[in-house]
Amino acid sequence: MQNLTVILLLLTVVTGLAEIANRVKTPYPVLLVLAGIGISLIPYLPAVELSPDVVFLIFLPPVLYASAWTTSWPDFKRNFRPISWLAVGCVLFTTTVIAAVAHYAIPNFGWAESFVLGAIISPPDAVAATAALAGLKIPKRLITILEGESLVNDATGLIAMRYAITAVASGTFIFWLASINFVYVAGVGVIIGLIVGLIFYWIHRITPDNPTTDTTMTFIAPYVAYQLAEQIHVSGVLAVVACGLFLSQRSSLIFKHQARIQAYATWDTVIFILNGIIFILIGLQLRHVLTQITEHSFSTLLWYGFIVSIATIGSRLIWVFSGTYLPRRMSKRIREHEVRPPVRNVLVVAWSGMRGVVSLAAALALPIVFANGTAFPNRDLIIFLTFAVIFTTLVVQGMTLPVLIKRLGVRSDDHTKEEEDKVRYAMASSVIEHIEENYSLSLSEKILSKVKSKYELRIQRLTHNPEQNTFTEEQIKEFLTTQHVLIKQERFFLEEMRKKKEIEDEVLRKIERELDLEESRLILEMEE
Repeated sequence: MQNLTVILLLLTVVTGLAEIANRVKTPYPVLLVLAGIGISLIPYLPAVELSPDVVFLIFLPPVLYASAWTTSWPDFKRNFRPISWLAVGCVLFTTTVIAAVAHYAIPNFGWAESFVLGAIISPPDAVAATAALAGLKIPKRLITILEGESLVNDATGLIAMRYAITAVASGTFIFWLASINFVYVAGVGVIIGLIVGLIFYWIHRITPDNPTTDTTMTFIAPYVAYQLAEQIHVSGVLAVVACGLFLSQRSSLIFKHQARIQAYATWDTVIFILNGIIFILIGLQLRHVLTQITEHSFSTLLWYGFIVSIATIGSRLIWVFSGTYLPRRMSKRIREHEVRPPVRNVLVVAWSGMRGVVSLAAALALPIVFANGTAFPNRDLIIFLTFAVIFTTLVVQGMTLPVLIKRLGVRSDDHTKEEEDKVRYAMASSVIEHIEENYSLSLSEKILSKVKSKYELRIQRLTHNPEQNTFTEEQIKEFLTTQHVLIKQERFFLEEMRKKKEIEDEVLRKIERELDLEESRLILEMEE
Protein backbone atom coordinates (compact mmCIF):
# COMPACT_ATOMS: atom_id res chain seq x y z
CA MET A 1 0.00 0.00 0.00
CA GLN A 2 2.93 2.30 0.77
CA ASN A 3 4.45 1.67 -2.65
CA LEU A 4 1.11 2.42 -4.32
CA THR A 5 0.93 5.74 -2.47
CA VAL A 6 4.44 6.64 -3.62
CA ILE A 7 3.57 5.78 -7.24
CA LEU A 8 0.41 7.89 -7.15
CA LEU A 9 2.40 10.77 -5.65
CA LEU A 10 5.03 10.47 -8.38
CA LEU A 11 2.42 10.42 -11.15
CA THR A 12 0.76 13.52 -9.71
CA VAL A 13 4.08 15.38 -9.47
CA VAL A 14 5.13 14.27 -12.96
CA THR A 15 1.91 15.50 -14.55
CA GLY A 16 1.95 18.81 -12.73
CA LEU A 17 5.61 19.54 -13.48
CA ALA A 18 5.18 18.60 -17.13
CA GLU A 19 2.46 21.25 -17.39
CA ILE A 20 4.73 23.80 -15.70
CA ALA A 21 7.62 22.85 -18.00
CA ASN A 22 5.44 23.48 -21.05
CA ARG A 23 4.50 26.93 -19.76
CA VAL A 24 8.03 28.04 -18.84
CA LYS A 25 9.59 26.40 -21.93
CA THR A 26 11.97 24.24 -19.87
CA PRO A 27 12.87 20.59 -20.59
CA TYR A 28 10.71 18.60 -18.21
CA PRO A 29 13.49 16.15 -17.14
CA VAL A 30 15.28 19.09 -15.48
CA LEU A 31 12.27 20.01 -13.34
CA LEU A 32 11.58 16.36 -12.53
CA VAL A 33 15.11 15.73 -11.28
CA LEU A 34 15.02 18.90 -9.17
CA ALA A 35 11.62 17.90 -7.79
CA GLY A 36 12.91 14.43 -6.98
CA ILE A 37 15.80 15.94 -5.01
CA GLY A 38 13.41 18.24 -3.17
CA ILE A 39 11.05 15.39 -2.30
CA SER A 40 13.92 13.19 -1.11
CA LEU A 41 14.91 15.86 1.45
CA ILE A 42 11.45 15.89 3.07
CA PRO A 43 11.70 14.18 6.49
CA TYR A 44 9.88 10.93 7.27
CA LEU A 45 9.14 10.09 3.66
CA PRO A 46 9.76 6.42 2.78
CA ALA A 47 13.06 5.78 1.03
CA VAL A 48 12.69 5.00 -2.68
CA GLU A 49 15.44 2.89 -4.22
CA LEU A 50 15.91 2.56 -7.97
CA SER A 51 16.48 -1.06 -8.88
CA PRO A 52 18.77 -1.39 -11.93
CA ASP A 53 16.98 -4.58 -12.98
CA VAL A 54 13.68 -2.68 -13.09
CA VAL A 55 15.21 0.10 -15.18
CA PHE A 56 16.92 -2.16 -17.67
CA LEU A 57 13.97 -4.51 -18.09
CA ILE A 58 10.87 -2.34 -17.59
CA PHE A 59 11.91 1.14 -18.69
CA LEU A 60 14.70 0.77 -21.24
CA PRO A 61 13.09 -1.43 -23.97
CA PRO A 62 9.93 0.69 -24.54
CA VAL A 63 11.81 4.02 -24.41
CA LEU A 64 14.38 2.85 -26.97
CA TYR A 65 11.71 1.19 -29.11
CA ALA A 66 9.63 4.37 -29.23
CA SER A 67 12.71 6.37 -30.31
CA ALA A 68 13.56 3.81 -32.98
CA TRP A 69 9.97 3.77 -34.24
CA THR A 70 10.00 7.51 -34.90
CA THR A 71 13.48 7.51 -36.47
CA SER A 72 13.72 7.64 -40.24
CA TRP A 73 15.85 4.75 -41.48
CA PRO A 74 16.82 6.53 -44.75
CA ASP A 75 17.93 9.58 -42.74
CA PHE A 76 19.74 7.34 -40.26
CA LYS A 77 21.55 5.53 -43.07
CA ARG A 78 22.38 8.82 -44.83
CA ASN A 79 23.99 10.18 -41.65
CA PHE A 80 25.52 6.91 -40.50
CA ARG A 81 29.10 8.25 -40.43
CA PRO A 82 28.49 11.15 -38.00
CA ILE A 83 26.07 9.03 -35.96
CA SER A 84 28.56 6.18 -35.52
CA TRP A 85 31.35 8.71 -34.97
CA LEU A 86 29.40 9.98 -31.94
CA ALA A 87 27.71 6.79 -30.74
CA VAL A 88 30.93 4.74 -30.77
CA GLY A 89 33.89 7.08 -31.13
CA CYS A 90 32.72 9.82 -28.77
CA VAL A 91 31.58 7.33 -26.12
CA LEU A 92 34.93 5.53 -26.09
CA PHE A 93 36.89 8.80 -26.16
CA THR A 94 34.81 10.20 -23.28
CA THR A 95 35.30 6.96 -21.36
CA THR A 96 39.08 7.29 -21.69
CA VAL A 97 39.18 10.99 -20.74
CA ILE A 98 36.97 10.50 -17.69
CA ALA A 99 39.04 7.50 -16.61
CA ALA A 100 42.27 9.52 -16.79
CA VAL A 101 40.79 12.51 -14.95
CA ALA A 102 39.23 10.37 -12.21
CA HIS A 103 42.39 8.31 -11.71
CA TYR A 104 44.69 11.31 -11.29
CA ALA A 105 42.27 13.67 -9.51
CA ILE A 106 40.79 11.29 -6.94
CA PRO A 107 43.09 9.60 -4.41
CA ASN A 108 43.10 5.78 -4.37
CA PHE A 109 40.93 5.58 -7.49
CA GLY A 110 42.42 2.77 -9.58
CA TRP A 111 42.55 2.57 -13.37
CA ALA A 112 40.05 -0.29 -13.58
CA GLU A 113 37.28 1.43 -11.62
CA SER A 114 38.13 4.70 -13.41
CA PHE A 115 37.28 3.04 -16.73
CA VAL A 116 34.11 1.63 -15.18
CA LEU A 117 33.08 5.17 -14.23
CA GLY A 118 33.96 6.46 -17.71
CA ALA A 119 31.92 3.75 -19.44
CA ILE A 120 28.92 4.41 -17.19
CA ILE A 121 28.62 8.17 -17.77
CA SER A 122 29.94 8.40 -21.35
CA PRO A 123 26.64 7.85 -23.30
CA PRO A 124 24.21 10.82 -23.37
CA ASP A 125 20.57 10.13 -22.61
CA ALA A 126 18.03 9.75 -25.41
CA VAL A 127 15.07 11.20 -23.56
CA ALA A 128 16.89 14.21 -22.10
CA ALA A 129 18.20 15.39 -25.47
CA THR A 130 14.84 14.88 -27.18
CA ALA A 131 13.01 16.75 -24.40
CA ALA A 132 15.51 19.62 -24.51
CA LEU A 133 15.09 19.99 -28.27
CA ALA A 134 11.30 19.57 -28.30
CA GLY A 135 9.58 22.50 -29.97
CA LEU A 136 12.84 24.09 -31.11
CA LYS A 137 13.20 24.79 -34.80
CA ILE A 138 16.61 23.37 -35.68
CA PRO A 139 17.88 21.73 -38.88
CA LYS A 140 16.52 18.26 -39.52
CA ARG A 141 20.02 16.82 -39.91
CA LEU A 142 20.92 17.84 -36.34
CA ILE A 143 17.83 16.10 -34.99
CA THR A 144 18.60 12.97 -37.03
CA ILE A 145 22.19 12.84 -35.77
CA LEU A 146 21.27 13.37 -32.11
CA GLU A 147 18.39 10.87 -32.20
CA GLY A 148 20.50 8.34 -34.09
CA GLU A 149 23.35 8.73 -31.61
CA SER A 150 21.03 8.21 -28.65
CA LEU A 151 19.76 4.94 -30.13
CA VAL A 152 23.21 3.33 -30.33
CA ASN A 153 25.42 4.98 -27.71
CA ASP A 154 23.84 3.16 -24.74
CA ALA A 155 24.96 -0.13 -26.26
CA THR A 156 28.53 1.15 -26.62
CA GLY A 157 28.64 2.37 -23.03
CA LEU A 158 27.08 -0.76 -21.52
CA ILE A 159 29.36 -3.10 -23.47
CA ALA A 160 32.41 -1.05 -22.47
CA MET A 161 31.26 -1.16 -18.84
CA ARG A 162 30.94 -4.93 -19.00
CA TYR A 163 34.58 -5.33 -20.04
CA ALA A 164 35.74 -2.73 -17.52
CA ILE A 165 34.05 -4.67 -14.69
CA THR A 166 35.76 -7.83 -15.92
CA ALA A 167 39.07 -5.97 -15.79
CA VAL A 168 38.35 -4.91 -12.19
CA ALA A 169 37.58 -8.50 -11.18
CA SER A 170 40.48 -10.15 -13.01
CA GLY A 171 43.05 -7.38 -12.94
CA THR A 172 43.78 -7.88 -16.66
CA PHE A 173 42.46 -6.42 -19.90
CA ILE A 174 43.19 -7.78 -23.39
CA PHE A 175 42.38 -5.05 -25.93
CA TRP A 176 42.20 -7.19 -29.09
CA LEU A 177 39.95 -9.77 -27.41
CA ALA A 178 37.64 -7.07 -26.08
CA SER A 179 37.45 -5.51 -29.56
CA ILE A 180 36.42 -8.82 -31.13
CA ASN A 181 33.83 -9.43 -28.42
CA PHE A 182 32.53 -5.87 -28.89
CA VAL A 183 31.82 -6.54 -32.57
CA TYR A 184 30.28 -9.92 -31.75
CA VAL A 185 27.97 -8.59 -29.01
CA ALA A 186 26.81 -5.66 -31.16
CA GLY A 187 26.44 -7.64 -34.39
CA VAL A 188 24.52 -10.56 -32.89
CA GLY A 189 22.30 -8.10 -31.00
CA VAL A 190 21.31 -6.45 -34.28
CA ILE A 191 20.65 -9.85 -35.90
CA ILE A 192 18.44 -10.91 -32.97
CA GLY A 193 16.46 -7.67 -33.27
CA LEU A 194 15.91 -8.17 -37.01
CA ILE A 195 14.77 -11.77 -36.48
CA VAL A 196 12.28 -10.71 -33.78
CA GLY A 197 11.10 -7.87 -36.02
CA LEU A 198 10.55 -10.32 -38.90
CA ILE A 199 8.58 -12.68 -36.63
CA PHE A 200 6.29 -9.91 -35.40
CA TYR A 201 5.88 -8.61 -38.95
CA TRP A 202 4.70 -12.09 -39.97
CA ILE A 203 2.35 -12.28 -36.96
CA HIS A 204 0.80 -8.91 -37.83
CA ARG A 205 0.28 -9.95 -41.45
CA ILE A 206 -1.45 -13.28 -40.74
CA THR A 207 -3.65 -12.20 -37.81
CA PRO A 208 -6.94 -10.28 -38.22
CA ASP A 209 -6.73 -6.50 -37.97
CA ASN A 210 -7.59 -5.50 -34.42
CA PRO A 211 -6.42 -2.16 -32.99
CA THR A 212 -6.24 -3.47 -29.42
CA THR A 213 -4.22 -6.62 -30.11
CA ASP A 214 -2.03 -4.83 -32.67
CA THR A 215 -1.18 -2.15 -30.10
CA THR A 216 -0.50 -4.81 -27.47
CA MET A 217 1.95 -6.58 -29.77
CA THR A 218 3.87 -3.33 -30.27
CA PHE A 219 4.58 -3.40 -26.52
CA ILE A 220 5.52 -7.08 -26.51
CA ALA A 221 8.03 -6.82 -29.38
CA PRO A 222 10.71 -4.71 -27.64
CA TYR A 223 10.63 -6.87 -24.50
CA VAL A 224 10.99 -10.07 -26.53
CA ALA A 225 13.93 -8.62 -28.49
CA TYR A 226 15.63 -7.32 -25.35
CA GLN A 227 15.18 -10.45 -23.27
CA LEU A 228 16.19 -12.82 -26.04
CA ALA A 229 19.39 -10.88 -26.70
CA GLU A 230 20.27 -10.56 -23.01
CA GLN A 231 19.71 -14.27 -22.44
CA ILE A 232 22.53 -15.09 -24.85
CA HIS A 233 24.66 -12.21 -23.49
CA VAL A 234 24.58 -9.90 -26.49
CA SER A 235 23.34 -6.30 -26.77
CA GLY A 236 19.67 -6.07 -25.84
CA VAL A 237 19.78 -2.33 -26.60
CA LEU A 238 20.77 -2.87 -30.24
CA ALA A 239 18.26 -5.72 -30.55
CA VAL A 240 15.42 -3.37 -29.53
CA VAL A 241 16.66 -0.62 -31.86
CA ALA A 242 16.99 -2.98 -34.82
CA CYS A 243 13.54 -4.44 -34.19
CA GLY A 244 11.96 -0.99 -33.95
CA LEU A 245 13.63 0.31 -37.11
CA PHE A 246 12.63 -2.81 -39.05
CA LEU A 247 8.95 -2.69 -38.07
CA SER A 248 8.57 1.08 -38.35
CA GLN A 249 9.54 0.96 -42.02
CA ARG A 250 6.70 -1.53 -42.60
CA SER A 251 4.00 0.02 -40.41
CA SER A 252 1.83 0.93 -43.39
CA LEU A 253 1.75 -2.75 -44.39
CA ILE A 254 0.84 -4.20 -40.99
CA PHE A 255 -1.46 -1.56 -39.47
CA LYS A 256 -4.81 -0.17 -40.51
CA HIS A 257 -5.60 3.46 -39.74
CA GLN A 258 -7.49 2.66 -36.53
CA ALA A 259 -4.59 0.61 -35.15
CA ARG A 260 -2.11 3.37 -35.95
CA ILE A 261 -4.24 6.03 -34.23
CA GLN A 262 -4.70 3.88 -31.15
CA ALA A 263 -1.07 2.74 -31.01
CA TYR A 264 0.38 6.23 -31.28
CA ALA A 265 -1.98 7.62 -28.64
CA THR A 266 -1.25 4.74 -26.25
CA TRP A 267 2.50 4.94 -26.76
CA ASP A 268 2.57 8.71 -26.23
CA THR A 269 0.86 8.28 -22.86
CA VAL A 270 2.96 5.33 -21.71
CA ILE A 271 6.28 6.91 -22.72
CA PHE A 272 5.34 10.16 -20.98
CA ILE A 273 4.60 8.26 -17.76
CA LEU A 274 7.75 6.13 -17.96
CA ASN A 275 10.03 9.08 -18.71
CA GLY A 276 8.43 11.18 -16.02
CA ILE A 277 8.71 8.55 -13.31
CA ILE A 278 12.27 7.61 -14.19
CA PHE A 279 13.61 11.16 -14.05
CA ILE A 280 11.93 11.95 -10.77
CA LEU A 281 13.29 8.66 -9.40
CA ILE A 282 16.79 9.85 -10.34
CA GLY A 283 16.30 12.84 -8.06
CA LEU A 284 14.93 10.65 -5.28
CA GLN A 285 18.18 8.65 -5.23
CA LEU A 286 20.18 11.53 -3.69
CA ARG A 287 19.45 10.63 -0.06
CA HIS A 288 20.19 6.96 -0.68
CA VAL A 289 23.46 7.73 -2.51
CA LEU A 290 24.76 10.07 0.19
CA THR A 291 24.03 7.64 3.02
CA GLN A 292 26.30 5.05 1.39
CA ILE A 293 29.42 7.25 1.44
CA THR A 294 31.17 7.85 4.75
CA GLU A 295 34.87 8.16 3.84
CA HIS A 296 34.59 11.56 2.10
CA SER A 297 33.16 14.87 3.26
CA PHE A 298 30.27 16.39 1.30
CA SER A 299 32.43 19.29 0.10
CA THR A 300 35.05 16.85 -1.17
CA LEU A 301 32.37 14.88 -3.00
CA LEU A 302 31.09 18.05 -4.64
CA TRP A 303 34.62 18.90 -5.81
CA TYR A 304 35.10 15.42 -7.31
CA GLY A 305 31.69 15.66 -8.97
CA PHE A 306 32.57 19.06 -10.43
CA ILE A 307 35.87 17.79 -11.88
CA VAL A 308 34.32 14.72 -13.47
CA SER A 309 31.38 16.76 -14.84
CA ILE A 310 33.76 19.26 -16.47
CA ALA A 311 35.71 16.35 -17.98
CA THR A 312 32.47 14.85 -19.30
CA ILE A 313 31.28 18.08 -20.93
CA GLY A 314 34.74 19.05 -22.19
CA SER A 315 35.56 15.69 -23.76
CA ARG A 316 32.38 15.83 -25.86
CA LEU A 317 33.16 19.38 -27.00
CA ILE A 318 36.66 18.31 -28.05
CA TRP A 319 35.51 15.18 -29.85
CA VAL A 320 32.57 16.75 -31.67
CA PHE A 321 34.57 19.68 -33.05
CA SER A 322 37.66 17.67 -33.96
CA GLY A 323 35.52 14.82 -35.28
CA THR A 324 33.54 17.19 -37.47
CA TYR A 325 36.34 19.13 -39.14
CA LEU A 326 39.47 16.94 -39.04
CA PRO A 327 38.00 14.11 -41.16
CA ARG A 328 36.97 16.70 -43.75
CA ARG A 329 40.54 17.91 -44.04
CA MET A 330 41.83 14.34 -44.38
CA SER A 331 39.18 12.87 -46.70
CA LYS A 332 38.28 14.21 -50.12
CA ARG A 333 35.26 11.89 -50.24
CA ILE A 334 33.75 13.48 -47.12
CA ARG A 335 34.30 16.97 -48.54
CA GLU A 336 32.55 16.00 -51.76
CA HIS A 337 29.59 14.14 -50.25
CA GLU A 338 28.86 16.08 -47.05
CA VAL A 339 28.12 19.78 -46.73
CA ARG A 340 30.45 21.57 -44.33
CA PRO A 341 28.38 22.19 -41.19
CA PRO A 342 28.46 25.68 -39.67
CA VAL A 343 30.18 26.08 -36.32
CA ARG A 344 26.91 27.00 -34.56
CA ASN A 345 25.31 23.69 -35.57
CA VAL A 346 28.34 21.75 -34.37
CA LEU A 347 28.20 23.57 -31.03
CA VAL A 348 24.54 22.57 -30.58
CA VAL A 349 25.46 18.89 -31.08
CA ALA A 350 28.41 19.22 -28.72
CA TRP A 351 26.27 20.84 -26.02
CA SER A 352 23.48 18.22 -26.29
CA GLY A 353 25.22 15.75 -23.99
CA MET A 354 22.79 15.38 -21.10
CA ARG A 355 23.09 12.17 -19.11
CA GLY A 356 20.18 10.26 -17.66
CA VAL A 357 18.60 7.08 -16.44
CA VAL A 358 20.80 4.50 -18.21
CA SER A 359 23.92 5.89 -16.55
CA LEU A 360 22.41 5.82 -13.07
CA ALA A 361 20.97 2.33 -13.56
CA ALA A 362 24.35 1.08 -14.80
CA ALA A 363 26.06 2.53 -11.73
CA LEU A 364 23.53 0.95 -9.36
CA ALA A 365 23.95 -2.36 -11.18
CA LEU A 366 27.62 -2.60 -10.20
CA PRO A 367 28.24 -5.69 -8.04
CA ILE A 368 28.73 -5.07 -4.32
CA VAL A 369 31.15 -7.98 -4.05
CA PHE A 370 32.73 -10.33 -6.56
CA ALA A 371 32.41 -14.11 -6.55
CA ASN A 372 35.63 -14.42 -4.52
CA GLY A 373 34.21 -12.17 -1.77
CA THR A 374 36.22 -9.06 -2.69
CA ALA A 375 34.30 -5.79 -2.45
CA PHE A 376 33.97 -3.71 -5.60
CA PRO A 377 36.40 -0.81 -5.12
CA ASN A 378 34.93 2.70 -4.76
CA ARG A 379 31.44 1.52 -5.73
CA ASP A 380 29.59 4.13 -3.66
CA LEU A 381 31.82 6.92 -4.96
CA ILE A 382 31.16 5.83 -8.56
CA ILE A 383 27.42 6.02 -7.92
CA PHE A 384 27.70 9.51 -6.45
CA LEU A 385 29.89 10.77 -9.32
CA THR A 386 27.38 9.37 -11.80
CA PHE A 387 24.58 11.21 -10.03
CA ALA A 388 26.64 14.41 -10.00
CA VAL A 389 27.25 14.25 -13.77
CA ILE A 390 23.58 13.53 -14.48
CA PHE A 391 22.52 16.48 -12.32
CA THR A 392 25.11 18.87 -13.77
CA THR A 393 24.49 18.04 -17.42
CA LEU A 394 20.70 18.03 -17.08
CA VAL A 395 20.51 21.33 -15.24
CA VAL A 396 23.39 23.24 -16.86
CA GLN A 397 23.17 21.95 -20.43
CA GLY A 398 19.45 21.21 -20.41
CA MET A 399 18.55 24.70 -19.18
CA THR A 400 20.98 26.56 -21.44
CA LEU A 401 20.54 24.59 -24.67
CA PRO A 402 17.36 26.42 -25.83
CA VAL A 403 19.01 29.78 -25.00
CA LEU A 404 22.16 28.76 -26.86
CA ILE A 405 20.17 27.78 -29.97
CA LYS A 406 18.36 31.10 -29.90
CA ARG A 407 21.53 33.17 -29.36
CA LEU A 408 23.41 31.33 -32.13
CA GLY A 409 20.57 31.90 -34.56
CA VAL A 410 20.20 28.19 -35.39
CA ARG A 411 17.08 27.72 -37.51
CA SER A 412 15.24 24.96 -39.26
CA ASP A 413 16.10 24.46 -42.92
CA ASP A 414 12.35 24.01 -43.74
CA HIS A 415 13.10 21.31 -46.33
CA THR A 416 10.60 19.00 -44.67
CA LYS A 417 7.75 21.49 -45.14
CA GLU A 418 8.61 21.93 -48.83
CA GLU A 419 8.72 18.16 -49.34
CA GLU A 420 5.43 17.76 -47.48
CA ASP A 421 3.76 20.36 -49.71
CA LYS A 422 5.04 18.61 -52.86
CA VAL A 423 3.67 15.26 -51.67
CA ARG A 424 0.30 16.77 -50.73
CA TYR A 425 0.06 18.54 -54.10
CA ALA A 426 0.91 15.37 -56.01
CA MET A 427 -1.62 13.32 -54.02
CA ALA A 428 -4.42 15.84 -54.51
CA SER A 429 -3.70 16.15 -58.24
CA SER A 430 -3.64 12.36 -58.59
CA VAL A 431 -6.99 12.00 -56.80
CA ILE A 432 -8.63 14.65 -59.01
CA GLU A 433 -7.36 12.85 -62.12
CA HIS A 434 -8.73 9.59 -60.75
CA ILE A 435 -12.13 11.22 -60.07
CA GLU A 436 -12.35 12.71 -63.56
CA GLU A 437 -11.31 9.44 -65.25
CA ASN A 438 -13.54 7.12 -63.25
CA TYR A 439 -16.51 9.12 -62.00
CA SER A 440 -17.14 11.92 -64.54
CA LEU A 441 -19.71 9.80 -66.42
CA SER A 442 -21.30 7.99 -63.50
CA LEU A 443 -21.84 10.98 -61.19
CA SER A 444 -23.98 14.04 -61.73
CA GLU A 445 -22.21 17.36 -62.20
CA LYS A 446 -23.41 18.54 -58.81
CA ILE A 447 -22.09 15.49 -56.93
CA LEU A 448 -18.86 15.46 -58.96
CA SER A 449 -18.21 19.07 -58.01
CA LYS A 450 -18.77 18.29 -54.34
CA VAL A 451 -16.36 15.32 -54.44
CA LYS A 452 -13.63 17.32 -56.15
CA SER A 453 -13.99 20.47 -54.05
CA LYS A 454 -11.94 19.26 -51.08
CA TYR A 455 -8.93 18.36 -53.23
CA GLU A 456 -9.21 21.50 -55.38
CA LEU A 457 -9.20 23.59 -52.23
CA ARG A 458 -6.10 21.76 -50.99
CA ILE A 459 -4.29 22.38 -54.31
CA GLN A 460 -5.14 26.07 -54.14
CA ARG A 461 -3.59 26.32 -50.69
CA LEU A 462 -0.41 24.60 -51.85
CA THR A 463 0.16 26.52 -55.12
CA HIS A 464 0.16 30.02 -53.59
CA ASN A 465 -0.70 31.43 -57.02
CA PRO A 466 -3.44 34.11 -56.72
CA GLU A 467 -4.23 33.97 -60.45
CA GLN A 468 -5.13 30.27 -60.32
CA ASN A 469 -7.04 30.41 -57.06
CA THR A 470 -10.79 30.90 -56.96
CA PHE A 471 -10.59 31.47 -53.19
CA THR A 472 -8.32 33.91 -51.38
CA GLU A 473 -6.24 32.78 -48.43
CA GLU A 474 -8.57 34.68 -46.11
CA GLN A 475 -11.59 32.90 -47.55
CA ILE A 476 -9.94 29.50 -47.13
CA LYS A 477 -9.12 30.30 -43.49
CA GLU A 478 -12.69 31.47 -42.99
CA PHE A 479 -13.99 28.22 -44.50
CA LEU A 480 -11.80 26.07 -42.22
CA THR A 481 -12.64 28.16 -39.15
CA THR A 482 -16.35 27.82 -39.88
CA GLN A 483 -15.96 24.05 -40.19
CA HIS A 484 -14.23 24.00 -36.83
CA VAL A 485 -17.03 26.01 -35.21
CA LEU A 486 -19.64 23.68 -36.68
CA ILE A 487 -17.84 20.64 -35.24
CA LYS A 488 -17.98 22.30 -31.83
CA GLN A 489 -21.70 22.85 -32.36
CA GLU A 490 -22.12 19.14 -33.16
CA ARG A 491 -20.32 18.32 -29.93
CA PHE A 492 -22.58 20.69 -27.99
CA PHE A 493 -25.69 19.07 -29.46
CA LEU A 494 -24.30 15.60 -28.68
CA GLU A 495 -23.62 16.61 -25.08
CA GLU A 496 -27.15 17.97 -24.71
CA MET A 497 -28.54 14.64 -25.92
CA ARG A 498 -26.36 12.83 -23.38
CA LYS A 499 -27.61 15.03 -20.54
CA LYS A 500 -31.20 14.36 -21.58
CA LYS A 501 -30.41 10.63 -21.90
CA GLU A 502 -31.60 10.64 -25.50
CA ILE A 503 -28.58 8.71 -26.81
CA GLU A 504 -27.00 5.40 -25.90
CA ASP A 505 -23.39 5.40 -24.70
CA GLU A 506 -22.22 3.15 -27.53
CA VAL A 507 -23.63 5.51 -30.17
CA LEU A 508 -22.23 8.50 -28.29
CA ARG A 509 -18.70 7.09 -28.22
CA LYS A 510 -18.79 6.18 -31.91
CA ILE A 511 -19.93 9.64 -33.01
CA GLU A 512 -17.44 11.30 -30.64
CA ARG A 513 -14.61 9.30 -32.19
CA GLU A 514 -15.70 10.39 -35.68
CA LEU A 515 -15.72 14.01 -34.55
CA ASP A 516 -12.30 13.58 -32.91
CA LEU A 517 -10.76 12.30 -36.14
CA GLU A 518 -12.47 14.97 -38.22
CA GLU A 519 -11.38 17.75 -35.87
CA SER A 520 -7.80 16.43 -35.75
CA ARG A 521 -7.59 16.52 -39.56
CA LEU A 522 -9.14 19.97 -39.66
CA ILE A 523 -6.73 21.38 -37.07
CA LEU A 524 -3.76 20.04 -39.06
CA GLU A 525 -5.07 21.79 -42.16
CA MET A 526 -5.55 25.05 -40.24
CA GLU A 527 -1.97 24.90 -38.94
CA GLU A 528 -0.42 24.45 -42.40
